[in-house]
Amino acid sequence: MTNITGVIKSIQDIMRKDVGVDGDAQRISQLVWMIFLKILDDREAELELIEDDFVSPIPEHLRWRNWAANPEGQTGEALLDFVNGVLFPKLKELQAQGAVGKRAQVVRSIFDGALNFMKSGTLMRQVINKINEIDFNNTENRHTFGDIYEKILKDLQSAGNAGEFYTPRAVTRLIIDRLNPQLDEIVFDPACGTGGFLSCAIDHKQQFVRTSADRETLARTLRGVEKKSMPFNLCITNMILHGIDTPTGIAHDNTLARPFKDYGDKDRVHVIATNPPFGGMEEDGIENNFPAQYRTRETADLFMALIIKLLRVNGRAGVILPDGFLFGEGTKSSIKKDLIETCNLHTIIRLPGGVFNPYTGIKTNILFFTKGQPTEDIWFWEQPYPEGVVNYNKGRPMQFEEFDALRDWWGDEATKFRTRTENPHAWKVTADHVATRGYNLDEKNPHVAEAEIHDPDVLLAAYAQSQREVQGLRDRLKAILSDALGKKP
Repeated sequence: MTNITGVIKSIQDIMRKDVGVDGDAQRISQLVWMIFLKILDDREAELELIEDDFVSPIPEHLRWRNWAANPEGQTGEALLDFVNGVLFPKLKELQAQGAVGKRAQVVRSIFDGALNFMKSGTLMRQVINKINEIDFNNTENRHTFGDIYEKILKDLQSAGNAGEFYTPRAVTRLIIDRLNPQLDEIVFDPACGTGGFLSCAIDHKQQFVRTSADRETLARTLRGVEKKSMPFNLCITNMILHGIDTPTGIAHDNTLARPFKDYGDKDRVHVIATNPPFGGMEEDGIENNFPAQYRTRETADLFMALIIKLLRVNGRAGVILPDGFLFGEGTKSSIKKDLIETCNLHTIIRLPGGVFNPYTGIKTNILFFTKGQPTEDIWFWEQPYPEGVVNYNKGRPMQFEEFDALRDWWGDEATKFRTRTENPHAWKVTADHVATRGYNLDEKNPHVAEAEIHDPDVLLAAYAQSQREVQGLRDRLKAILSDALGKKP
C-alpha cells in the first residue's frame, strides 16, 4: 500500500521549489485540483468496466490518462502551456448538458475557482509523477484518503486558516452508527467540510444496496453544504472516491446565509450529522436572518437553531458541540430551551480531552436528539480514555472500538432506552431539573469525585490566587496589630 502521507509530503516539498507557489494555502489549492483529476480518472477507469455506454464529461485529450499518466510525457514549457492554455479554459467551460451533463457540472464546479500557481513545468511533471504513485481504485488507499485531509488541514492551520479541523473517523463513524440512516433517508450535513460524515453515511448505507436503483437512491439521499472553496472541492473529490459520481447534492454555499423563515417542509430531512464550526463568528448581517431569540454571531449557535428546524418529525440528529454550549446563557439558553421542548434530547456523550488534537484542545460533546416529542430524561455518558492512555495525539488517535461499551449500553429509542442503567460512566437527569438550572446542561459525572487538576496554567492561576489571599490576610493582620498598639495602620 502506498504511503499517502509520505507522497503528499514529497509533493509539497517539490512545490516549495517553485517560485510561483507562495505558501501553504497555494500549495494546497494546487494539490486539490490535481488530485481531483487523478481520482476522477481512476473512477472513470472503473466505470468503463461496469457501464457499457460510459462517456466521460472531459474531452479525450484532456483526460488525466492522456496527458499526465505517462511519466515520460510532456514537461517544461510545453506542459505549462497545455495546462494554462488548454486544460483550464476547456474544463471551466464544460457544457452541463446531455447524458453527461451532471458529471460535467461537477468538474466545472471544481475548476471554476481553481488556479495553476506553478511556474515550472519541470517541477509540475515531478508532482504529477508522484500523484501517479497512488491508485485510488485500491480499497486501502480509499480508506486512508483521510490522511490527505489531515495533512492538508494541518497545513491550512499553519497557513492561518483557523477553525478548520478534521473530525476523527472514530467519532464520525459512531454518530452515523447510532443514527443508523436507512437507504431512503436523507442524510444532511449543513457544514460538511471535506465530507467526513457523508462518506461514513455512504459506507453505512452500502449494506442496503442491492441494485442500480438502490445506488441511485443512495446518491440522491446525500446532502451537504460547504461555504469555503477548498473543503468543498475536497468533499466533491471524496464523494467521487466513494462511488457517488454526480454529487449534485453537495452545494458550495453558506447554510446560514438563507433566512431562517425561508426554510420550509421541502428542506426538512430525516438525519443530520454534523460538527458545526465553533469558536468563530459569522460575517456581519448573517444573524439578522434569524429570529430575535436566536440572534448571535457565534456560528455553532446559529447552526443548532437551524438544525432543530430542519429535522422532520421523528428526524434524528447527532451534533458535536463544545462545553461552552452546554453551560452558556443568553442565546444558548433560548436554543437549549427550544431543543428540550421540541425534541427528545435523549443522550449527551461527553468526549475525553484531546479527541481533536492537534487542531484544538477544547472539550467537546455529542448531542443526540429526535424531533417531535419533548425531552423527559437526558442520559449522559462520559467516555473514558482506554487503559494506559492519558491523551490522544497523531500517533494515538481515538479508535472506534473504544465505544464498544457505549454501544452495548445504548439500548433502543422505541422503548425510551429503558434498558439503560446507571454505571460509573452513565447517569441521567430530568428535563425539569435542567430547566430549573436555566437550561445548563453542563452536568458532572456524579459517580466520580472531582478530578485532580494537573494543567500547569490552571495550577499557576490557583497558586497566584492563593498568594493574593495570603497577602490580604497579612495586610489585615498587620492593621489589627497596628491598631492594637495604638499606631496608624
